[in-house]
Amino acid sequence: MKKKDMLGNEDSFISHLIELRSRLMKASIVVIVIFLCLMPWAGTIYDFLARPMMLALPEGSKMIATGVITPFLIPVKVTMLVAFIISLPWVLYQMWAFIAPGLYTHEKKLIAPLVVSSSALFIAGIAFCYFLVFGVIFHFINNFAPKSISVAPDIDSYFGFVMTMFIAFGLTFEVPVIVIVLVRMGLVSVEKLKQIRPYVIVGAFVIAAVVTPPDVMSQLLLAVPLCLLYEVGLLLAPLFVKITQAPKESESV
Repeated sequence: MKKKDMLGNEDSFISHLIELRSRLMKASIVVIVIFLCLMPWAGTIYDFLARPMMLALPEGSKMIATGVITPFLIPVKVTMLVAFIISLPWVLYQMWAFIAPGLYTHEKKLIAPLVVSSSALFIAGIAFCYFLVFGVIFHFINNFAPKSISVAPDIDSYFGFVMTMFIAFGLTFEVPVIVIVLVRMGLVSVEKLKQIRPYVIVGAFVIAAVVTPPDVMSQLLLAVPLCLLYEVGLLLAPLFVKITQAPKESESV
């Protein structure tokens, strides 16, 4: 009997691995197809990414490429990133389809909104960084540079900086989701999170000082949204907990 149970568990584990591989392949294929479709416009896509920097540089200035294959490699990386963002709904759907069969109804009410909201907030953070923060940062750097210096950023360094900022702001915009998950899982109460609010504010400015360039405006543009989104999470967490309660939990409340 025990041997049969072990064989059954092993078969179940293998079937889950096969299902996971299938979902990963479906997600990867869509990303690759979109990437290949976008490749003819890789240069234009990179120009769009570089636009905030180009607007801040003196007229006629251009970026430079110091590596032999850098002029090809960096636009390809940027295009792959754009392809992944475009295909993100499909990727998230595959993830959802893999875990949904093992969830209870009330758990599905918890996961689906979190998946959608976390992806939307991450993209919103990237958009906020690109359309607002970059303009402030790059103009500050260009105006601060001595007249004896010719500002010509390397495209590889620029891409690395942009990715760091995108990740920082994308994760910052995930704060409401993090707060809601912590409260829903019972790891911390809303009251406790309200009590540590002063420490969160200090931490937000410390993170902003580490991640962003050393000008007050760019630091405020990261720290202030982080604090505001923390408050949004505190407001939404009790409502989200109530909606996603299991029937037994609701009866006991």
